[in-house]
Amino acid sequence: MARTIRGFSSVLVPLTTLLVVKASMDVCKRGNVTIKPSRVVPLGSAVNISCFLNSNEGYSRSNFQELILYQSGHRIKIQHGHPLKVTGLSLGTTVFVCKLSRGKEREEKQVCGAEVSVGVVPEQPRNLSCMQNGERGSVACTWDRGRNTHLITKYTLQLNGPRNLTWQKQCNNCDHMDLGTNLPAEFPESNYTAKVDATNELGNASSLPLTFTFLDIVRPLPPWDLHFQCVNDSASRCVLQWSDEGMVLLNRLRYRPHHSKSWTMINAMNAKGRYDLLDLKPFTRYEFQISSKLHLYKGNWSNWNKTLTTQTPEEEPIGMLDVWHMKQDIDHKRQQISLFWKNLSMAEARGKILHYGVTLQEESGEEAPQESTTEHSSWSTIIPRTGHWAVTVSAKNSKGTSPPTRIPLTDLCAAERLAPHQVTAHSEGTGTVVVTWAAPGSTASAVQEYVVEWQEAHSMDRVPAPLDWLRSAPSKRSARISESLKPYVCYEFRVHALAGYQGGCSSSRADAKHKAPRRGPRIHSITEEKEKGRVFISWDGIPAGEQMGCILQYRIYWQAQDSKSQPHFWEIPYRDSPNSHTLDSLQPRVTYLLWMTALTAAGESPQGNKMEFRLQGKARWSVLVAPGICMAVLMVGIFSIRHFRQKALVLLTALRPRWYCREIPDPANSTWAKTYPTVEPLPLPSQETTLLYTAGPPHEEPEPLVVSEVFCHTTLVFRHAHCPDVPGEGREIPRPCTSDDGVDSASSPSPLSGLPADAGELVDLYKVLGCRVPVSKPGNPTSPFTILPVDYLPTQESYLPSHTQCLPLHAAPTPDGLEEQVPQISLSVFPSSSLQPLPISYGEKLTLDQLRMGRDSLVL
Repeated sequence: MARTIRGFSSVLVPLTTLLVVKASMDVCKRGNVTIKPSRVVPLGSAVNISCFLNSNEGYSRSNFQELILYQSGHRIKIQHGHPLKVTGLSLGTTVFVCKLSRGKEREEKQVCGAEVSVGVVPEQPRNLSCMQNGERGSVACTWDRGRNTHLITKYTLQLNGPRNLTWQKQCNNCDHMDLGTNLPAEFPESNYTAKVDATNELGNASSLPLTFTFLDIVRPLPPWDLHFQCVNDSASRCVLQWSDEGMVLLNRLRYRPHHSKSWTMINAMNAKGRYDLLDLKPFTRYEFQISSKLHLYKGNWSNWNKTLTTQTPEEEPIGMLDVWHMKQDIDHKRQQISLFWKNLSMAEARGKILHYGVTLQEESGEEAPQESTTEHSSWSTIIPRTGHWAVTVSAKNSKGTSPPTRIPLTDLCAAERLAPHQVTAHSEGTGTVVVTWAAPGSTASAVQEYVVEWQEAHSMDRVPAPLDWLRSAPSKRSARISESLKPYVCYEFRVHALAGYQGGCSSSRADAKHKAPRRGPRIHSITEEKEKGRVFISWDGIPAGEQMGCILQYRIYWQAQDSKSQPHFWEIPYRDSPNSHTLDSLQPRVTYLLWMTALTAAGESPQGNKMEFRLQGKARWSVLVAPGICMAVLMVGIFSIRHFRQKALVLLTALRPRWYCREIPDPANSTWAKTYPTVEPLPLPSQETTLLYTAGPPHEEPEPLVVSEVFCHTTLVFRHAHCPDVPGEGREIPRPCTSDDGVDSASSPSPLSGLPADAGELVDLYKVLGCRVPVSKPGNPTSPFTILPVDYLPTQESYLPSHTQCLPLHAAPTPDGLEEQVPQISLSVFPSSSLQPLPISYGEKLTLDQLRMGRDSLVL
């Protein structure tokens, strides 16, 4: 590029000068501009510039005429016929113009102009070199001009040879030159001398002379007409042929496999256009180039020829296939065997693999081997689960078959003691997954190698996805996997520890890149398990293309219909239940909305479809029984204490409604009264009351028993009835206070003595306090008269209204002596107006056939 610009400058400068001269001839009719000492000056020099008008133009101030000088378009001085000294000119050409200004309008007209060129003396040309391209090419020389002179500099190339041969050529401002002639090959050892002279108006300079011979400067032409051929169609011996110039002594060859970056170099002397290659690889595409030289030490290498690309022939494969297999049970009799193998490298295949041969054989030899071929790198078949099987796989090309690879078809995960520990797989975020593991404990020394396999984890697909694996030394505990991993796809990584024909494995799941799933699982059925009180939920998995990575867990959401509260959810690890789960958190007879989502490491998916469900079963027994058991245990604990039993009985009795009353049987209509005849009552002991009957005819109506009405105004104090022992054969029966009782009045005043005649209320008619055992009259054990037990009447109950009062009966203390008087407490929350005391008085005497007895009082 620099040379092109310099050549253009050498043409442009003379043309510019010619145009300026012509313009001066046209413009300088009015005057002239002189420059002294010269129009070409070295850098740093000063010049004197003067402007003169021709005699016919005249110059008069009266005519308002004056001369003005411009430098490169800028006004610098008004001339009055005196020279102007100009300094500080820069390198290059500076244009000065003289103009005439006249008249009142100050119109300016150009008088004349001149150029001043500032430059430097040329430097000595350096690095002179000459080259002849080919034996019959022309000599061309190049040099370094040095700094730019900013002037027209002439360069002269001169070549002197034997027998006074001289060649010379010139050019302006150039740094290379072709002489247009060649050195004769007849004198290859003869010396030649070249020199370059540089000249301009400021001075000149010459290069140092360059001495050389024909062999020094001649560069051979690149070889041509290359041919490649292998002997006997074998890559073990191939021949490369080409054409060269006649004086070539040395060749160098380079070749490389196609797409390789490094070359293999070979030097060949006196090759005469042929070279044998003995180390080429079969069925490999190569690139070849050749360069030539005339002398071992002198001269230059030719340029490389145009690349020749060709391929070596095929040979029999030498590599063994890396085979891996998987087993999957179909039923109790059959199993599916899937074989996978990696393609051989080009160096191992040594040709195009046409197909693979697979031989399946039962090791006992009872069955004939099964042979098949496939063009794929995988193969599967179904075999019985019984017996020991082995498979052999080999690769075939047009020249032969590779050595077979034989493996036994065993369960690679059967030996649990060989299973690696702590297998983890995690993504680095750059499309690489790192798998780590720990040695299998005590059996680590038996491990011969580890195999890490990975496969797309398509739980929905029944067809096995493509499988890949790598083998690792037993000393390693990790593997970095980046090949064949797709982004946003979940992979199952399994680490096998192999010891002979046995193996154990452990697995983990990971993805190279992940996003939140594009959709949620779709629930397709919800069924109720009535006996267990829970529901069974089944759903369809998310398609692999929408999972966007490894699903870590599912979430089941449920919410009562029309509820505004936050929904509940249950998380299910992905590996635990891939498409079903039982849920026992729903309540019976409540309508729920259920839906599901899925989660990856990047986030949660949108909601899946929603389904309504109502649990129809009974409530769980634990919800009902557990509180009942707790309450029963608590009540047993409380009522085991006597004090709490008494307080609870008082409270329950006080809360009893006043209208509640157990029906008391009418003695007049009882079966007992009809069975036994009525007899005269025996004389009763004082302070005792009982009912006495005699056995009489069943048809006779018993004689009514006379009962006196008693009115009490004092507060009743109730005690538990008891039977004090009476000396002798009989027992004393306590009785209530009556108007006719006069016994023991002196010692025990009657509680009715102070009762007013107009008592406002009528007390209950009976107060029977007696023993629940028959009482015989003392002294007459065989008396036909029988004391009727009072069991048919409520015992220990008061028939007095709760608001009346009566003095307590005098009775012997109880045996334990611990009974206390308990006041009656009226805590009933029910109204008492439903039952009122008897409003009618029957006089002094009242018979049982006229009475309907009730109870309103507390019983203790």
